[in-house]
Amino acid sequence: MRSAVSSASSRSSSDPVAISLETAATRLISAVTQVAASNPVVLVDGQSGAGKTSLARVLVARWPLAGRVQLVALDSIYPGWDGLDEGVSLAREQILVPHARGVVGVWERWDWEVGAPAESHAVDPSLPLVVEGAGLLTAATSKLGDVRVWLESPMPSRKNRALTRDGAAYRPHWDRWARQEQRHLERDTPMRLATHVFHIP
Repeated sequence: MRSAVSSASSRSSSDPVAISLETAATRLISAVTQVAASNPVVLVDGQSGAGKTSLARVLVARWPLAGRVQLVALDSIYPGWDGLDEGVSLAREQILVPHARGVVGVWERWDWEVGAPAESHAVDPSLPLVVEGAGLLTAATSKLGDVRVWLESPMPSRKNRALTRDGAAYRPHWDRWARQEQRHLERDTPMRLATHVFHIP
């Protein structure tokens, strides 16, 4: 089952959202090439519907360095609808810290249908890494990212995109999830932790 919180949708090249995401990806590609490492880490944060998954996928598709790049979406890690903070902590402990230390990280996918952990996935510390998800930029995680992104987008646009995409599954939980995102904004001020801020219509 596709994660209920976030997922990229197909967009026309004339869509202002798609254009904004392509522009953001172009700037991030330049930033990645300037990182003095063969395995840079990119962190993408933003509230639900802001375009995190779409941007991460465009960035991975246009990755400027030779070899493979790993992509992890926190939607696959959050342990349920009240799990924003826990999902970010798991990502830090199981993915970002091991990657920074040069050891293999292992994380478990959260099965939203059964409400329990599922199979395990490994993260190779020798390869570049893109991690995207709401709540991701905190004082504890930001120092582990070479390129740190915040996507800013108006709530009506975000909500429309998210509910159009995941309507029946997400609609009952929108307010519940939004409260966790708001706590993240107030506590962590992620925009200040970002190296790049992009405004998505």
